[in-house]
This record gives sequence, C-alpha cells and structure tokens, in this order.
Amino acid sequence: MIDPKILLDFIKERRSIRAFQDKPIPEKEIDMILEAGRWAPSASNRQPWEFLVIKSKDVLKKIARVTGYGWFIGESSFAVAIVGKPRISGNWYVVDTSLVSMNMILMAWSLGIGTCWIGSMNKGKAKQILGLKANDYLLTVLPFGYIQGDIPEPTYRNPLNKIIKEL
Repeated sequence: MIDPKILLDFIKERRSIRAFQDKPIPEKEIDMILEAGRWAPSASNRQPWEFLVIKSKDVLKKIARVTGYGWFIGESSFAVAIVGKPRISGNWYVVDTSLVSMNMILMAWSLGIGTCWIGSMNKGKAKQILGLKANDYLLTVLPFGYIQGDIPEPTYRNPLNKIIKEL
C-alpha cells in the first residue's frame, strides 16, 4: 500500500498540461499508461472499453482541428482515444471509461508526462477521423507529452466545509 498522505499530495500536485516538448515518449512508459487504464474498475468487471493509441502526427493534427480548446493535441507525443462500448455495459460505460481516463492521467503524471482532459470536441467528426462505429462512445482523446515550461499553479478548489453535508 502507498502512504495515504503521499497519495493525497500526489493527487493535489497533478495539473492539466497544455504544452508539450517535442520529445518522444518511450514505449515502456506508453505501456504503463495503457496498463493503468486497463486496470480501472468497471461495473461487473465488464471492461467496456477500447483504447486507440494515436501516434500519427497527421491524425493528431486532424483531431486537434475538431476540438474546441484542444489545439495542443497536435503538439503531443501521442494521444489515446478512450472508446466506450455501450453494447458491453449499457448502463455504465460512461462511468467505467471515465475511471480509465483518471487512471491514465495519474500514471502519466507519476512518469512526469502531462495530459489534459479534452471535453470540447466535435465527437462525430473525431469518430470519423478515428474510424469508429456509430454505436461506439468516444469519451475523450487524451494527449500525452513531456511537460514544456512551468507547471501551472493549482486552481481554486472549494473548501470541504462548503461541499460536505452530513446526514
């Protein structure tokens, strides 16, 4: 087990990164990020997901163009499209794939690799670029790269006493 204080500090230190160095990430580290995603919990262990690893600069740039604020995807070393499979777990694929993304994000951070959740994109166009089926659910495309520049300061979080209610 990991020391809970170390884990909490690690979670608090994680940041969304939108600027990447032009430096490849070793396959061993990519595999660790993917493995972390694979080990995410899922409802009834159905694992309703697929990971599309995008290394082609051409595809990364195409995906960047169909996002609202994800222009930096085109500058990443690689990206992972996290695809939910509703036919495998119709009720829980969104939650399950969200857990996958957080595992990948935390593993990347532990390796000194930055990423940023991309929520704003034309998912229909992105699915076309990626060759996904109509019934596949594209949760997000996570760009990964070594951090360029300074790590951003933490953003505001509401204090616990404003978000907790005891019953």
